[in-house]
Amino acid sequence: MNIKFWEYMRKFKPKGMQSTVMLAFSLISISIMLILGVVMYIKFSALSQREMIQDTEMSMEQTRERLEEYLIAMRQISDTVYYNVIKEKDLSSQDNKIQQGMNIIYEANRSHLRSIAIYNEYGSLLAAEPVASQKEDPDVIHQSWFEKAMEAVENMHFSTPHIQNLFDDATRRYYWVISLSRVVDLTDKGTPVPGVLLVDMDFSGVSRMLQRINSNTSDSGQYFYLCDSNGEIIYHKKQMQISSGSFRENNVVAATYKDGVYGEKFGGEHRKLIIKTVSYTGWKLVGVIPDSTFTQGMFDIRYFIIMIILLMAMMLAVINRVVSVRISSPILKLDDSVREYEAGEKPEIYIGGSQEIRHLGNSIQRSYEQIDRLMQEIVKEQNERRKSELDALQSQINPHFLYNALDSITWMIEGERNDDAVYMISELAKLFRISLSRGQTIIRVQDELQHAKSYMNIQKIRYKNAFSVVFDVEPVVYTYCSVKLVLQPLLENAISYGVSGMDELGEIRVVARKQGERIILSVEDNGLGMSEEEAELVLTDSDRIHKRGSGVGLINVNNRIQMLFGKEYGLVVESEPDEGTTVSICIPAVPYTDENRRILEKGFMFGADEINNREIQDK
Repeated sequence: MNIKFWEYMRKFKPKGMQSTVMLAFSLISISIMLILGVVMYIKFSALSQREMIQDTEMSMEQTRERLEEYLIAMRQISDTVYYNVIKEKDLSSQDNKIQQGMNIIYEANRSHLRSIAIYNEYGSLLAAEPVASQKEDPDVIHQSWFEKAMEAVENMHFSTPHIQNLFDDATRRYYWVISLSRVVDLTDKGTPVPGVLLVDMDFSGVSRMLQRINSNTSDSGQYFYLCDSNGEIIYHKKQMQISSGSFRENNVVAATYKDGVYGEKFGGEHRKLIIKTVSYTGWKLVGVIPDSTFTQGMFDIRYFIIMIILLMAMMLAVINRVVSVRISSPILKLDDSVREYEAGEKPEIYIGGSQEIRHLGNSIQRSYEQIDRLMQEIVKEQNERRKSELDALQSQINPHFLYNALDSITWMIEGERNDDAVYMISELAKLFRISLSRGQTIIRVQDELQHAKSYMNIQKIRYKNAFSVVFDVEPVVYTYCSVKLVLQPLLENAISYGVSGMDELGEIRVVARKQGERIILSVEDNGLGMSEEEAELVLTDSDRIHKRGSGVGLINVNNRIQMLFGKEYGLVVESEPDEGTTVSICIPAVPYTDENRRILEKGFMFGADEINNREIQDK
C-alpha cells in the first residue's frame, strides 16, 4: 500500500523549471490566502459579536428605562396619595375626603393601576379604591408586602408579581399585580397613628415590556427575563416550562452579577449574559445570547470571505502563470521542441526568447513549415479532446464527498481508529482508481459495481450505518460493457432524497440483471418516494432537480447513455409516496473487449444484430 502511494505521489513531483516555479508560487499563495482567510474570519467574528452585544445592551437599556419609568409612576402615585390625601385628612371626619381623593387619583391612573388601599397597623382596611368589599379574613398582617413595610418604616417596598386576593370581585377575575407598600402616618381624631399604604399596579404593563423585547429576537435564539435580587423570576418567556420542570434557568447565579457582560456554560451550552439592574427595586434584567446565535450571524461573513479568497485565488493563478511562463517559457518550449524532434516527431518549433534561441528555431522551422501546419491541427485536436475528457472527469468528481471522506479519515486517526481509517483509505483508493480508469469512459460492469460498493462503504461510515446496502448481482453481467460512473449519482440521490431523513433504518438495493439482449442496473430504496407526476418530471425538467453531490444528476446520466447507445436505452424512474423509489439503467449487452471499448468511445453505436454477433464471437 505504501509503495503504491509513493508511486502515485511521485507523479506530482515537479519535473521542470516551469513546474518548480509554479509550485513555489502556488504554495506561497495558498499559505497567504489561508492565513488571510483565518485572520479575516476572526476579526469579522469578533466585530460581529461585539456589535450584537452592543445592540442587545442598547435594547436592554431602553427596556430598563421604561421599567424605571413604570416604577417611578408607582412611587408618584404613592406619594400623591400620601401627601395630598392622607396627611391632609383625618380618618374620623365624616366628609369622605380621603375616599374622594383616592378616587380622583385612581381614575387618573386606572389604565395601569389596579387598586389603592389603606390599612391600620393591625391589618384592618380603612379605605380602598375602587370601592370594594374585602374578602373575609384575608390575613393581611401576614402577607409579605405588609410585613416588609412594617419591618422598615422609612422605605418603600416593591413586591414580585402575585395574584391580588384582598378584595371580592364580582367578575371573579384574579389579577397579577406588583405591590408598592409603605408605612404612613394616619391622623385619627387629631392623633397620629401608623398605617400601611398599598398601591397595586397591573403586572401586564411589565409583561408587555418584556414580551416586546423578546419578540424582536425570537428568531435568533437569544431571550430576556426579569428576576429580583434573590433570583426569583418575575418574568420569563418560558415560565410555563420552568414551572413544569422541562426548562431550567440559571437565574439564581445571574442575580448575583453586577451590571456587565459575562460568559458562562449552562446546560451544556456556552452563552453570554448581559445584566442590567433596575433602580429602586434591585431587579435584574438579564439578556441571554447563546454562542450559536453568533455562529448563525457569521454565515454571510463566511460566504463573503470565501468569495474574496476565490477572487484572490484566480488573480494569483493568473499571476503565477504569467511569472512562471515569462521565466521559463522560452527555454522550456525550445527544449520540448528539440526533444520531440529527437524522438522522431514533427513538433511546432518554438521561435522566441533571446537572439540565439530565435536563430536556432528559425533554422529548424524552415525545414518543416509545411509539415508543421498538419501537426498544429493534430495537436489542437488532441488538446481539445484531452480538455473535454478532463472536463467530463471533473464534472463527475464531488469535491464535498472527497472533503468529507478525508475529514472522516482524520477523525478516525485522531480517535485511534486506525483499522477503520485504513479501511476507508482503501475504499477511497479503489473508488478513485476506477474513477480515473486511464481516461476510459467504457468499463466493465464488474468495475462499475465495485466503484458503487466502495462509494457506499464510505458513505455508510460517514452516515454511521444509518442505512443498509444490499448488492443483488447476477455474475453473468460482470463481463459486459458499462458507461463509467452511472451508478454513483443514483446512489447519491437514494441517500440524499430517499433514506437520509428516515426515522427507521433505510435500505438501498443494487440489482444487476441480464434480460435478453439488455443489461439492467437498478438502485432501489425504501425511502420517502415521490408521486407519479414528480417521477415523470425527474428526467425531463432539470429546473426541479436540486443538483448536489457528484453534479452529474439523473438527466446527465440518461443523456450520456443515450448518446452512446441510442434513445431506446437510458433511465427509468419508478416511485410511490412512502414506498420508495427505483431507478433503473438500461444498456445493451455488449461484451467487454478492447475493440468494443474503443468503438464505443469513438461514438459508434451497435445495432441489435451486431451486438448478437459480437457476443457470439466473444463466447
